Amino acid sequence: MSAVYLALLLLPLVSAQTYHWGPCPSPAVQPGFNVQKYLGRWYEIARLPNSFEKGKCMEANYALRKDGTIRVLNSQLYKDKVRTAEGTAVVPDTREMAKLGVSFSYFTPYSPYWVLTTDYTSLAVVYSCTDILRLFRVEYAWILSRSRFLPPLTVRYAKELLVREGIDISRMKATDQNCKDN
Repeated sequence: MSAVYLALLLLPLVSAQTYHWGPCPSPAVQPGFNVQKYLGRWYEIARLPNSFEKGKCMEANYALRKDGTIRVLNSQLYKDKVRTAEGTAVVPDTREMAKLGVSFSYFTPYSPYWVLTTDYTSLAVVYSCTDILRLFRVEYAWILSRSRFLPPLTVRYAKELLVREGIDISRMKATDQNCKDN
């Protein structure tokens, strides 16, 4: 009974997120993932709703630090100002290089950041999921590109990949990338 009560208390906290009943799926990730080739700027083309992205012109920049971790610098244009968030990505298990962990605070654990597919030059599909007491899960998914826009067929391919992996994309939204370079 206490787990159900806790879950009901947590539901309002995830109202801006995408959540489903049951544990997280285990989608296949990019085989032979190369972190070095993934570094650099990626623009968000589409995403599942979340509470931390409210603006437009989303982009993420990944850079290797001297200590081997990856600097993550996300930016967005929100209320006519560029807003940034800096975090850290790590590869917790070198046997699964495409399963990274990302944190934007010293006080929070690393969240999954799984690269399902990438060609490193134009497209990346990323998925994240966190189980809450195995009763429900909070999901995130992003379609990323090296340019602000992707051809519709490429976006469709990315969405079909997510669906094939058991990820509900019914709430996925296109990201507004109509902006001056920030």
